[in-house]
Amino acid sequence: QLPVVESGGGLVQPGGSLTLSCKVSGVTFRLYTMSWYRQAPGKERELVATVTAAESREETGSTNYADSVKGRFTISRDNTKNTVYLQMSNLKSEDTAVYYCNINIGDRAYWGQGTQVTVSS
Repeated sequence: QLPVVESGGGLVQPGGSLTLSCKVSGVTFRLYTMSWYRQAPGKERELVATVTAAESREETGSTNYADSVKGRFTISRDNTKNTVYLQMSNLKSEDTAVYYCNINIGDRAYWGQGTQVTVSS
């Protein structure tokens, strides 16, 4: 089993900030690309951000973002803690969704349980 556990979701006002965390156990974490997805009710799951594998524990990899979150979200990884983060700022109501952490290993995809982010005044 490969535990993937997200945390940090909650209720935030529009324009506010929130940071999500995802801890992955059972792998040499730095070797794998990590991604954050989100899914709003009635909609398909969409890719939010990706951080690539790192050459060493000290490196953090390169990043990519969905157009809808560029300039507002930052993905990062701490390879000493087997954790990937999603820093979210200037949150909008459209960001409301369940956020999922993803890691692909070989031909298998591993997902966390998801953490709810609700942006509302």
